[in-house]
Amino acid sequence: MTGAVPQHIAIVMDGNRRWARNRHLPAIAGHRAGVETIRRTVRAARERGVEYVTLFSFSTENWTRGEEEVGALMALLEETIRRETKTLVEDGVRLKVIGRLGELSERLQKAIAGSVEATSGGTRGTMTLAFNYGGRAEIVDAVRRLVDDQVPAAEVDEAALAKRLYAPDHPDPDLLIRTGGELRVSNFLLWEVAYAEMWATEVLWPDFSVADLDQALASYAERERRFGR
Repeated sequence: MTGAVPQHIAIVMDGNRRWARNRHLPAIAGHRAGVETIRRTVRAARERGVEYVTLFSFSTENWTRGEEEVGALMALLEETIRRETKTLVEDGVRLKVIGRLGELSERLQKAIAGSVEATSGGTRGTMTLAFNYGGRAEIVDAVRRLVDDQVPAAEVDEAALAKRLYAPDHPDPDLLIRTGGELRVSNFLLWEVAYAEMWATEVLWPDFSVADLDQALASYAERERRFGR
């Protein structure tokens, strides 16, 4: 039993659409409810000593969803970032957004860049949104950077690739949480979660409570991490 608090938690926030469907609401209502869960979860994690929280917000595969839902998600991200930036600054939380951000609208890119800059001085934790993100895409982009940097094949190792990932300053996640009852990684942080502990719950993301977070942290604290040894 370690009794340790994870330095970095990664979360697959699954179940927003099912939550809305169960209430006969449009999908975007579930995503909006999910934003409220992000706020309380990040704050509670910080209070418990977690330094990094990375949230899977929109995958590279999510573009296949209906045009109306995708458009609403983009608008929700921009609205949320603009609204929450002041609170993040006050809370001392640094925002980072990872993914293929160049494929987003110029307006959304500017909103993201503005919030990232405004919160850059935060020293009380980092919240990272994985948006237009895919784990395989991240590894492909890292390999492209190796090629662009003309790194000789003999010098390509794990460290060389890792420092070209989207957030090389982040430690690897210690704990991967998945809500919504599914048991898969879903192309999230494939490189980084190689030795992460995993915890899953049937609870849909909008209903994920601080008590659920505490249950995940308690499970983590009871585990002995071996890292393949």
